[in-house]
Amino acid sequence: MIGTELLPLEAVRVISSVTSKKRLFITLGDIATEVYHLKSDRVAEALLERENLGPTGVGHGVALPHARLENLSGVRGIFLRVERPLDFGAVDRQPVDLVFALFAPSCAGVEHLKALAAVSRTLRNPDICTKLRANDDPVTLHAVLTDRSANRAA
Repeated sequence: MIGTELLPLEAVRVISSVTSKKRLFITLGDIATEVYHLKSDRVAEALLERENLGPTGVGHGVALPHARLENLSGVRGIFLRVERPLDFGAVDRQPVDLVFALFAPSCAGVEHLKALAAVSRTLRNPDICTKLRANDDPVTLHAVLTDRSANRAA
């Protein structure tokens, strides 16, 4: 289950102005600064470093970029619905329009893996993805992602 501590409402956005993976990471950095008080350039850098190890596009229009960062008290997330899908080097070569970025403390172990598994499980549910793609309102998107009954069915 995706909890509100992992994904607060203010970390859910619909964006249209992103045209590349690098620009997306910069946008994620800006949001991480606003919501979690992290350094924007360091967030974008860490996401790029991780992405260089292998693409985080997991298929079906979903990407799960993630990074470990200093000065973070727990695992935190940002969800973006991208209005113009991006090439993400996904395993199925499909462009990505649903992005769930995860940030974990440098020393995080199991907590990071549990969060990644919960997000992955949620976004593998085609019904949830359909609802996410059908809505522009961050409040509705947040409700879909944190709805415990919907996630249990996933």
